[in-house]
Amino acid sequence: MRDAPNLALLAAGILSAVAALMHLGCIVIGASCYRILGAGEHMAMLAENGHWYPTAITGFIASVLIVWAFYAFSAAGVFMRLPFRRFVLILITSLYLLRGFAFQPLMAYFPDNSREFWFWTSAITLAVGLVHLVGLTQVWRRI
Repeated sequence: MRDAPNLALLAAGILSAVAALMHLGCIVIGASCYRILGAGEHMAMLAENGHWYPTAITGFIASVLIVWAFYAFSAAGVFMRLPFRRFVLILITSLYLLRGFAFQPLMAYFPDNSREFWFWTSAITLAVGLVHLVGLTQVWRRI
């Protein structure tokens, strides 16, 4: 009999997948989506003008988030065993938590992003990091 999937990591995988889809939505929808999600007028203008940069950066972020979702699903027990699960999940969890807590220094590097963007993305990444942390502690011995 197979163990039940770890719900926290299942939720973490779903959250990362949703974030990836939102990033892909920016690529498909374009400048208005960048504006709605608070990515900054500069990114929106570049997207509006057909510049490669918003698509490349947003596509890269979406790709990373998809890989992170697969690792969470793998550790949750609903996807094949991926290599280095423990190490990669520690890294993923740490990056989500760091992004959630370290928004203040990051704001200086991206001054075009709105305060709402920083508030919401930091709160969301902190929450997703905490969900990962809960799931990781629950499956620590198994992975």
